[in-house]
Order: sequence, then structure tokens, then C-alpha cells
Amino acid sequence: MNRYFIKLAYNGSRYHGWQIQENAHSVQSELNQKLSLLLGQEINVVGCGRTDTGVHAREFYAHFDIEETLDEPSDTTYKLNRFLPSDVVVFNITPVPGDLHSRFSAISRTYRYYISQHKNPFTQGLSYPYYRTLDIEAMKTATGFLLNFTDFTSFSKLHTQTQTNLCKITEARWDVLGDQLVFTIIADRFLRNMVRAIVGTLVEIGKGKLTARDMVTIIEAKDRRKAGFSVPAGGLFLEKIDYPISLI
Repeated sequence: MNRYFIKLAYNGSRYHGWQIQENAHSVQSELNQKLSLLLGQEINVVGCGRTDTGVHAREFYAHFDIEETLDEPSDTTYKLNRFLPSDVVVFNITPVPGDLHSRFSAISRTYRYYISQHKNPFTQGLSYPYYRTLDIEAMKTATGFLLNFTDFTSFSKLHTQTQTNLCKITEARWDVLGDQLVFTIIADRFLRNMVRAIVGTLVEIGKGKLTARDMVTIIEAKDRRKAGFSVPAGGLFLEKIDYPISLI
């Protein structure tokens, strides 16, 4: 059995997330269908994680197994891109060791969330439009508290099948890029809706409805009801997946 990694990106606006769902259009189902058609056999790709409805990915990995060896992976990549819709692109298909898993071998994931501070037709659907002044310094202070905790139950979607709400955040910061505020967060794993709930809480702090110190109280409460709202999905991008250098 031969294992291949697919590196891809997608605009998630038309999709109900990455993962296959009954009676819903997903990126995974699109990729399975087109790859199966191209290779003439049933292919089921395994993704590096799951993005929710409307969330985008600038870098995403999936793997699949087949008995045969792909003679020209670059040719398969070219043909697959011709089959796929314009909002999904495959960068490359690479043979990897059989024990490399797109999800479980990943050591970190990077997400970014974009907030537009001024009306911009070119970021519509790709950022959260918020045109009033936010206290960015208070938001930065509150963001720093995230690194002191590992249990993020307060930012997890309720009633999920997750076995643990523990995550190790290694970096979290705000940057001002032109007329956009950009939140970057890196961790070993993320809970469902976690980034959007964190950003929503930080926006509440930026509005002055909460203090920076309230972030600590919210995290320690381990109660989703204590945190802020979830910002819209369109501003969230999965930016990068890291694997051990020796494996990829």
C-alpha cells in the first residue's frame, strides 16, 4: 500500500466545512469524488483536521492510500486541478512513509483571523467588518493570558465528541496590517469553534464590554456561556500545518 500526501488550499465560502456531512457539500467530498474519478477507484482522503462551515484554508493536508504507485504525481496534480472547482487548488501530491498521518502526525497548526476596520469590497466575505474603534492594547494584554492556560472549555462548541479540551498554545498575537487587525494563534490542536470564540471575546474586550483581566476569569470558569460571541466564519483562515522535518 502506498501513501500520498496532498497539499491544498480552499475558499470555504461555498462549503459546509472540510469534513463529509450528510446532505451537505464539503471539501472532503469534493476531493474524494474528483480523485476517485481521476484514479478510477474509490479514494477516501483523510484530512489534517476539520474546518467549520465557511472557514478557509491557505494550507491544508490530506492523505490517501492506494495499491498502485503514481508514476507522475505532478501529472496527477495537474489533472486533479482541472477536475476541481475554482475555489479548491491542489499544490502537490507527494509520496510519504506509511506511518505519516495527515492529522495525528501534525505537531502544530496556525490560524489567522482578519478584522477589517474600513469598508473594503476586496475583503468582503474574507474578513469580519467592524468599523468602530477597538482598544487594541487591551486586546493584546488579554491575548497574553491565553499562554498561561491549557484548558479552553470556555471557548469550545458545546456537545462535541471531543475527549479533552486541553490545548497547548505556543503563540498568540495581534498585528495591524493596513486597515486590518490580524489575530494569529498557534497550538498543537484546536477545539471546535475555539478560535472564533476567542476572537469574539477579545472583540468584546476591545469594545470595553469586558476588561483584559476578565479573560482569566472566563478561561478559569470552563463555561462557554461566560465567553463572548463567535465572530463570523469568513474571517478565519487555517494558515499552516507543521510536521516533523524528518517526515515531510
